[in-house]
Amino acid sequence: MFLTRGVGVHKEKLTSFEEALRSAGIAYCNLVSVSSIFPPDCKIIPRKRGEQLLNPGEITFCVMARSETNERNRLISASIGLAIPSGRNVNYGYLSEHHAYGETDEEAGEYTEDLAAQMLATTLGIEFDPNVAWKEREQVFKMGKDIVRTQNITQSAIGKPHLWTTVVACAVFIPLENIKEDPKSTPRKSTQRS
Repeated sequence: MFLTRGVGVHKEKLTSFEEALRSAGIAYCNLVSVSSIFPPDCKIIPRKRGEQLLNPGEITFCVMARSETNERNRLISASIGLAIPSGRNVNYGYLSEHHAYGETDEEAGEYTEDLAAQMLATTLGIEFDPNVAWKEREQVFKMGKDIVRTQNITQSAIGKPHLWTTVVACAVFIPLENIKEDPKSTPRKSTQRS
């Protein structure tokens, strides 16, 4: 799996979404949104490596956050949060998605990390106070050694006059058959862009 984000601006709403997917490096795939489970033993790889393992037109599963506006000066954000448990080779984690207006990268990112960690904590039986600030809960979660890592990827943008602005953040799953090939083989992705 890899994390990516992008922003697109265009007079047409659909084209601004396409531009955001191009900016995120995944416009050449047929994307299918899935729910929020981070599979056991799943590895996070760099975006560039992930892009090389995808093929144009292939069905590609992802968790996607998307926000769009055509309002001048409207702040929009899209964020994916991730919480990984200890024993990740047998335990699953959580991904969360969030789409917002008026939130900065930091605000949206902290919210999605907190949301993913809360979802994971409830499955692990970890007690927490949802009214305590995320930074405090984060320390409780990580000190308990049940949740070992949280992170987020977030994209925000400000709307432009007379144009659509779209932001996306995605956790993109690589098809297993693409990973089992020789990792030193040449990239299979077409270099042509439309």
